[in-house]
Amino acid sequence: MRAVLPSVSVRLKLTLLYGGVFLLAGAGLLAVNYALVRSQLNLPFKTRIEGPESARRQLPDVLRQGPLGVVVRVTPDGEQLVASADTPAAIEAARSELATIRRKLETAALNQLLAQSGIALALMAVVSIGLGWLVAGRVLRPLSAITATARRLEGSTLHERINLQRPQDELKELADTFDQMLGRLDAAFETQRRFVANASHELRTPLAIARTEVDVALADPATGSAELRAMAERVLEANQRSERLIEGLLTLARSERQLRAAEPVDLAVAAADALELAAPEVERLGLRVSRVLGAAPVAGDRALLERLVANLVENAVRHNQPGGRVEVDTGRTGPLSVVRVANTGPPISAAQVDTLFEPFRRLEPDRTGSARGAGLGLSIVRSVATAHGGHTTANALPDGGLEVTVALPAGPANRLPPK
Repeated sequence: MRAVLPSVSVRLKLTLLYGGVFLLAGAGLLAVNYALVRSQLNLPFKTRIEGPESARRQLPDVLRQGPLGVVVRVTPDGEQLVASADTPAAIEAARSELATIRRKLETAALNQLLAQSGIALALMAVVSIGLGWLVAGRVLRPLSAITATARRLEGSTLHERINLQRPQDELKELADTFDQMLGRLDAAFETQRRFVANASHELRTPLAIARTEVDVALADPATGSAELRAMAERVLEANQRSERLIEGLLTLARSERQLRAAEPVDLAVAAADALELAAPEVERLGLRVSRVLGAAPVAGDRALLERLVANLVENAVRHNQPGGRVEVDTGRTGPLSVVRVANTGPPISAAQVDTLFEPFRRLEPDRTGSARGAGLGLSIVRSVATAHGGHTTANALPDGGLEVTVALPAGPANRLPPK
């Protein structure tokens, strides 16, 4: 079993780091100072060599009696050495003795310098550790604010922000990034809450219709087969509406997950298939279809990409007016493959366009009217495009209707576009 090491705070780590760096720098400075002093040390005393008699008269208290009658003494002011000798050999011995005394004095001076510098370094190390503790606490104070905010946050308090007030630096950038992340989380939570509420409402409506139809039929014992058949048709329609809604929700959830496989798809082929499926509704409404299907190869999830194009075409057909027009274009624009779908219809304001890509958003005031879909088509389009690294734009046309353009990174295609 592995032993659990005690945790060490970042503040203590920074303090020890500051102290260690100061000790290393101080020791290095002490070593350089010691070397410089040692190389330049020259004690300020003079040497005088005299005869033995005059030396003894001037310096009766000798420090030591050297060989060959050498007398050596340091004067009280510490600046002069006096040696006495009466022969050349004694003079040379006196000089050697003086050199020995000089070395001893220099060594003593260097040792004293080293001891005093060490004491000063130790005292400054203690002071630096204390200052390092204070400085580390001040530097880490914004992190404490970020930590406290993170601990306090929950789903209902994501509107709070750190709002760190300090000059622009790394910690300020971290706090601002955290605030931006909180903003995105708050928006995501709000979108999720709205999505769940709308989905619950949308699913509850067909279930309520089906239950009401069944309750009415069961409450009347005299209900005939014709009434029961009509009731069954209405229940079937409600169930189909629930199935479409659940399928749309599953597709939307799937498009928001990370893509696990990428295969070549041509948006032109997908558009041709979507127009073929929509042909009965196009004929019923008397719509005029204009298509320019150039090669638009992409790579990604085939089912999702085909659903993206089908939703655009179905949306353009479903939200059109009798005798209106539908335009479907595909092609390449630089490194992007583009599909554009436009239709005629009632005028749309810019504010309405901005909300059309949100789940369960419709142009009709009555959100529950599902004859024209559940309001997930463009949400799925945007989600699929984002999952594939693309983007979606929508523009309200001057004469009414909507133009939606999806641009995706181009890739290889395994099928030729329709002629």
